[in-house]
Amino acid sequence: MERDQAYGWLILLLSIAVIVVYVWAVFFSDLVVLGMKIDLLTLKLTGTAAIVFGFAIMAWIGYTLATTPPPEPIEIPEAEMKPEPEKPSEQKEEPAKQ
Repeated sequence: MERDQAYGWLILLLSIAVIVVYVWAVFFSDLVVLGMKIDLLTLKLTGTAAIVFGFAIMAWIGYTLATTPPPEPIEIPEAEMKPEPEKPSEQKEEPAKQ
C-alpha cells in the first residue's frame, strides 16, 4: 500500500471516530466537566471555534486587501496601438437648392 493511501485510510478512520465521539458527546452523554454538562461544553467549543476560524479568515483577507498596493496601470506602447479604420459615412447628400 502506498503511503498516500495509508494516510487516506488513517484520515478516514479518524474522521469517523471524531464524528462518533462528537455525536455521543452532544446527544448521549451525561458527563459533567468543569461544572457543566459535556454536551453544552461541546456545543460551546464548536461554536466558538467556528466563529474564531471564520472571522480569522475574514480578518486575513481584510489585512491583505488593506496592505497590498494597487497594481501599476498597464501602458500600451503607441506602436502597438492601431487606429480604427474609418467607416464610410452614412449621410445622404442633400440636393442643391436652386
